[in-house]
Amino acid sequence: MKINYLVIEGNIGAGKTSLATMLAKEFHAKEVLEGFNENPFLPKFYEDRDKYAFPLEMSFLADRYSQLNKNIREFELFSSFVISDYYFMKSLIFAQNTLSETEYQLYQRFFNIIYEKLPKPDLYVYLHLDVDNLLKNIEKRGRSYEQKMDPLYLEKISQGYFSFFNQQNNFPILILDTNKIDFVRNKEHYKRIAQLIFERDYPKGINRVLMD
Repeated sequence: MKINYLVIEGNIGAGKTSLATMLAKEFHAKEVLEGFNENPFLPKFYEDRDKYAFPLEMSFLADRYSQLNKNIREFELFSSFVISDYYFMKSLIFAQNTLSETEYQLYQRFFNIIYEKLPKPDLYVYLHLDVDNLLKNIEKRGRSYEQKMDPLYLEKISQGYFSFFNQQNNFPILILDTNKIDFVRNKEHYKRIAQLIFERDYPKGINRVLMD
């Protein structure tokens, strides 16, 4: 499968950045990673969601557009291979679960203006983990502001992704259930994922693979 623009997505703690980095290193791709650590509203959001949800989501919206727009333009210019650990639609999925109805309506107006201007991926890979495994990964990586993560919030984010998938047929979506594997520590598991991504052709819409 010829891929110029690959997206690796997943819920919080799914391992999307780890996989994107591993693939970019092996296949000499340009890596586009979300700079969430630089967002000053993120720790505040976990302390007071009602107060900081809207500025958080708006700042993410602006940052994601600026980053993707810059890197995709360079990709078109130099014909390089790009791997990103997020897709712009992520902004809307998270906003649905953090904003009030009136805030979301305003947010969606800004989102719609921007979304159509960005290119679509050649392949979108979603790493699915159950909430219990997400929480284990979150605990392991030790970010202090994430340690009181609400399991219900993670479940709603997961539902938001699958709702998006069910409405999407503009590009192939590969859903990998990774609950029973560890591609970071097990080289064979990683190789299998790489083969699934680069050695198969997928039709537009949802394609599911249960990994064990």
